[in-house]
Parts: sequence; C-alpha cells; structure tokens
Amino acid sequence: MELSEVIAKRRSVRRFNTKLAVSDSDIDALLEAAVTAPSAGNIQPWRFFVLRSAEARERLAAVLSQRWAAAAPVVIVVAVDPRPSAARYSDRGEYLYCIQDTAAAVEHMLLTAVDRGLASCWIGAFDDRAVAEAIGAVAPVTPIAILPVGHPAESGGRPARRPLSEIATWL
Repeated sequence: MELSEVIAKRRSVRRFNTKLAVSDSDIDALLEAAVTAPSAGNIQPWRFFVLRSAEARERLAAVLSQRWAAAAPVVIVVAVDPRPSAARYSDRGEYLYCIQDTAAAVEHMLLTAVDRGLASCWIGAFDDRAVAEAIGAVAPVTPIAILPVGHPAESGGRPARRPLSEIATWL
C-alpha cells in the first residue's frame, strides 16, 4: 500500500473482530516501526508494554474509563523514560523532546497497523499513575499513550477535517 493510502485509511477504531488474532510478527512490525521514529539526539526514550493476556488487558481496563480497549487482542502501552532526554537537554528534553519522540513512535505504529490490515485508537485520556501501576512501570517511566490493536470490526468514513485555509499560514 502506498504511504498516502495508508495515511488516508487511518481511523480511530474502537471495535475489534475478536475472532481474529494479532500475530507476533504483526506486533514485532509495529514495534520495529516505532523504533525507527526520529528522536532528539537519537536518545529513543520510549518504552513499550505489550499486553497480550486477557488478565493483563483486564487489569489495565479496570483503571481506564475506556473499558472497550480490553476487547482488543493486544494493547500496547507506550511510555517514556524522561531521564536520558533531561540529562542531555535539561527541562526542554524532559518536558518536550521526549514527549515529541514518543508521539512520533506512536504515529509510526498507527500507520504500520493500517498497512498490515490492523486498526487501533490512540488513547491519551487516562490516569498515568494508575496505568503505570497496572502494567508494572516504575517511575519515572510514564505511560503516554495506550494503543488497543486488532482487526477492525467496524469501518467508518473519513471524519471531517478543517480546511487548510483555517489552519495553515503561508509566509
């Protein structure tokens, strides 16, 4: 699939076909795509927690307001360790660069999922301390995004987007 087609097909999917598994090679492809993302100073501050078991997914769902996420066959919690970024870039590294780096890794995973016939949804609304406890992440490693991953059970049209004339300034 061409990149432009992958980008155009990406959607936030919240219902998954629970009869279809996500293979280890699919998960590996998502993680490999994530680690190719750019990062400030090539520090790569991301950490990935792959939840395959129903028990792990339920433990996570218990602390989320989005319980539907546990129905996905795989949930990837993307976290960040800000220490190396802070050591190199001070406050800007700790509060900005490591978050930007991790966000780029998440987007790589979302696009790779589409390319492999999978779907996901970027969940960012959660209590990071509760999620960290549920997955066993030790501070200062902090969850940044949660990605339920599976085969889509729904297909939606393209959501409305603001026109470029409203959001782009040409100088």
